[in-house]
Amino acid sequence: MTSVIEAGSTAPSFTAPTNDGGSLSLDSLRGRAVVLYFYPRDDTPGCTREAQEFTEALPAFAAAGVEIVGVSKDSAAKHDRFRAKYGLPFTLVSDAESDICERYGVWVEKKNYGKTYMGIERATFLIDAEGTVARVWRKVKVAGHVEKVLEAARTLDSGDK
Repeated sequence: MTSVIEAGSTAPSFTAPTNDGGSLSLDSLRGRAVVLYFYPRDDTPGCTREAQEFTEALPAFAAAGVEIVGVSKDSAAKHDRFRAKYGLPFTLVSDAESDICERYGVWVEKKNYGKTYMGIERATFLIDAEGTVARVWRKVKVAGHVEKVLEAARTLDSGDK
C-alpha cells in the first residue's frame, strides 16, 4: 500500500541491500540528518545528473551533518557499476520489490507516449536526526534541486546549534 509522507511524519524505517554487497537500515542513521532521494534508474541522463550534483555538493552536506542516500529499484550490482562509473561517494539502496518506494509514496502510476505504467516518482525527503521528515520535494526537476535541498539542510542544521 502506498503511503503519503509529509513534513512532520515519522520517516518509515527500512533495511535494504546496498551497493558493495552491504545493507542499510534507516534506523542506523538515527542521530544524523539524512537526504533520502528516490530516482527512477541508474545511468540515465536525469538520474546521473542528479547523482553528480549531490556528489558535487557532498562536502557542503557533510559540513551540515547530513548523509545522502539514493534509492531506486536497480540491483545492488547495478548500483556498484553506476557508482564506479561516476565516482559516486554515497550509499545507493536497492528497492527491487518497491517496498520502500511504496512506504514513501513514490511508487506511482506514470504515463509516457500514451502508455501507463508504474514507476518511481523522483522525490527527496530531508529527515532530521530524530527520524522526522523535515521537508519533502515531489515530482522533482533536477535543475536547481540539490541547491534547494542543501539550503533546507543548512537551515535544519542551524536549528540544532
